Amino acid sequence: MAILKVIEIMASSKSSWEDAAATAVKEASKTIKGIQSVYIKEQSATVNKGKIAEYRVITKISFTVER
Repeated sequence: MAILKVIEIMASSKSSWEDAAATAVKEASKTIKGIQSVYIKEQSATVNKGKIAEYRVITKISFTVER
């Protein structure tokens, strides 16, 4: 039976929420092996002069715990 661990990561992007989520996974995979899934917990954005300046996501990333 596999055991998974879940961590929470916040990431941002200038282009989209999808890109922010991809950034979270990309950065997490630099130090975490065995990533199984990503869950988008929350989405938000910053606004500057009436336009979205930055897209932000809070993600839950699950990965396999090695024994």
